[in-house]
Amino acid sequence: MISPKMVKAVNGQINTELYSAYLYLSMAAYFHEKNLPGFANWLTVQFEEEQGHAKKFYKELIERGARVTLKAIDAPPVEWPSPLAAFEAVLEHEQKVAGLINNLVSLAKEEKDYASEIFLQWFVSEQVEEEAAATEIVARLKLIKDNPQGLFMIDRILGERKAD
Repeated sequence: MISPKMVKAVNGQINTELYSAYLYLSMAAYFHEKNLPGFANWLTVQFEEEQGHAKKFYKELIERGARVTLKAIDAPPVEWPSPLAAFEAVLEHEQKVAGLINNLVSLAKEEKDYASEIFLQWFVSEQVEEEAAATEIVARLKLIKDNPQGLFMIDRILGERKAD
C-alpha cells in the first residue's frame, strides 16, 4: 500500500515533469525562432522524454490504487539572453529535478515503501544522464563563446538526437 504522503509527493512530481516538458517545448520554440533547428530538435526530444516521465509516475499511482491529482502547470519563460543561458537554465532545472527525485527516494525509505523505492531507482539513473547531457552542452557552448561557426556545428550535432 502506498502512503498518502507518498501519493501527494508523486502527484507533485507529475506536475514537475509536466512543467519540465512545457519548459523544454518553450525552449524549442525559442530556438526555432533563432533559426537553430538542431537545438530545437534536442529540446523537442527532451519535451517528449519529460512527458514520458510524467506518464510513468501517473501509471505507478494508478497501478498502486492511488488517486492521481493533476494541478495547473506554471507558464515557462519564453526568452533567454543566449543559447548558453538557455542551456544553463536546462542544467539548473535538471539539478532541481534530481533533488526532487532524491527527496522522493528519501520519503520512500522513511515510509518503508520498498515498491516506490525500487520504482524510483530508474529516475535516479535517468537524472544522472540528464545532468551529464546538459553539462556537456553547456561546456561546449562556453568553449565556442560567440563563434557562429561553432554554434552551427553544435546545432548540427544536436539535430541528430532521436527519441528513444
